[in-house]
Amino acid sequence: MPRITVELLSGRTLEQRRDFAKAVADNAVDILGARREDVWMVFRDFTADIVANGGILASEDETRAGVLAALAKD
Repeated sequence: MPRITVELLSGRTLEQRRDFAKAVADNAVDILGARREDVWMVFRDFTADIVANGGILASEDETRAGVLAALAKD
């Protein structure tokens, strides 16, 4: 029974989450031999000001500017 936690910066659409969940479940069935109904997944959202990579807040990381701008549009 795969239990999967997905942590994302806030801003993904319902359609993106649905597509991602289906793709992960498909792969869990194909690769792990899991029953589809046993693939359990939870999404956790984080705002860019509470996540840091390499000591830099995602909200202040210039290399993430494009990603953050795209998320803000959705």
